[in-house]
Amino acid sequence: MDIKIKILAILLFGGFFTSFGQGSPYYKGGFKIKFDDRDEKYVRIITWAQTQANYDDSREPSEQDVDPTDVSFQLRRARLLVYGQIVEDFLIMTHIGINSLNAFNMEAVGADGTPQLFMHDAWAQYNVATNHVVGAGLHYWNGLSRLNSQGTLNFMTLDNNRASWSTLGLSDQFARHIGVFAKGNIGRLQYNVSINEAIANGLDDRELSSESAVYQGVNQLGTANAGKTYSGYFAYNLLNMESNFLPYKVGSYLGTQELLNIGAGFFHHPDGAVLLNELGELQGENVNLFALDVFYDVPLGLDGSSITAYAKYQYNDYGTDYQFGPYATGNMFYGHAGYLLPGNFENTRFQPYASYNLTTMDAMDDNRTILGIGGNAYLNGHNSKLTLEYQRENFNGQTFNRVSLQAMIYL
Repeated sequence: MDIKIKILAILLFGGFFTSFGQGSPYYKGGFKIKFDDRDEKYVRIITWAQTQANYDDSREPSEQDVDPTDVSFQLRRARLLVYGQIVEDFLIMTHIGINSLNAFNMEAVGADGTPQLFMHDAWAQYNVATNHVVGAGLHYWNGLSRLNSQGTLNFMTLDNNRASWSTLGLSDQFARHIGVFAKGNIGRLQYNVSINEAIANGLDDRELSSESAVYQGVNQLGTANAGKTYSGYFAYNLLNMESNFLPYKVGSYLGTQELLNIGAGFFHHPDGAVLLNELGELQGENVNLFALDVFYDVPLGLDGSSITAYAKYQYNDYGTDYQFGPYATGNMFYGHAGYLLPGNFENTRFQPYASYNLTTMDAMDDNRTILGIGGNAYLNGHNSKLTLEYQRENFNGQTFNRVSLQAMIYL
């Protein structure tokens, strides 16, 4: 770790542990407008913001020319989510916000910028039987793994494992598809499955190649061959039943639940990738992703301490020798674990954690590894917290170091 990282870490840790000695009483309730006494007619409003200070020694030269320092600030997320119902048989959800607003993508008059306000979710759902729901719209009922539907309100780590949002920008709009879904419980087994449209203007706009696939199935082959995606996730609850009222998976329950869930999921996009054959003709290749994961979150005793742990194996087939950003054909192993120190939420709580990602790539001899070490200071549970994290990434013969301090509030 060079001297700049050390200085920033000292400054951030100093503020992290001295400026917030006492927290406010634990947040309960929220903005919920009830229209009857049975809690069947209501509107629930949730809003949150995450702001960051980041040190990153892997910035692009163009960014360094504008700002020679390695420290930057960004609005990581600002969101507004509203859902409600007038009877228990149906519900409507809307979710809007912005992501990763910084000095290089802000707009002078707040228009036309990529990270500006857009629709994240908008769907309607219907109860078709006890514990079984169907719905349609722009939705987050993703298959594959728990982290592919990770909620952003209650991370344990600073953010999600980026490669676990495994189709973000390739077949969907920011991890959301337009389509139909079904979800529910069968005994202790929870499920969600969906059939969706694939985005026609995804991030992978590279030129076609005969050596490696590109993820441009809709543009190149047409929706008749590549338009629909299919996904599902199934989790068996060995201890208590986890809520699946909303799709957003909780990162850490802070000792309020006793859960051990084993999950498995898939994502299938026929002809989603494209390769040029030896004649220079388009050849579609199926995109197939599979994952197995385990989530464990339990209190350890009467002192308020708890442990949160997660582990996942994911097989990725994006096409022949596919590699684009965090996505690659190969295998991914990921895990994280954290320990909530004893205490109560009348005071600030601390939770150190560590994470590790190992990704193998068919297109390269080198693997990608990412080690994360950090900690949370819960000023008011997840509703007001600070997170400090150091990441060290090794990939393609290079090492990158990042230090981030994030402040988050949600109501």
